[in-house]
Amino acid sequence: MNPGRRGGDRGQVTVEFLGMTPLIVLTLVLLWQFVLVGYTYSLAGNAADEAARAGTAAEDRQAACQEAGLEHLPSAWEGGAEVSCGESGGLVTADVRLDVPVLFPGSIGFPFPGVAGHAGAVVEETD
Repeated sequence: MNPGRRGGDRGQVTVEFLGMTPLIVLTLVLLWQFVLVGYTYSLAGNAADEAARAGTAAEDRQAACQEAGLEHLPSAWEGGAEVSCGESGGLVTADVRLDVPVLFPGSIGFPFPGVAGHAGAVVEETD
């Protein structure tokens, strides 16, 4: 320490860290939100796949498909979930649309359309 200066640069690191704290917190919040977006895409794709697969072997394809699509979602994502199923040309198709939560699963969703998952499976022959 220089004896001619009072205090020198003591506490400079603390001041710099406090100045950077809002930027660090904002970066972590944005990263977490991107994780939620990616996870929601994964959930939508999986739910659509499971819904289409369940609809292939059931008597009531529509009901089985929709039930399986909602069954394979965590409860926090079920609120804004839309599952639509159809059958054409020997294929059962399922479309799942989910709202992306803001910061916390189960919270309000973004004000724009959510993410979508689409899947299809060949209808199984029943005896």
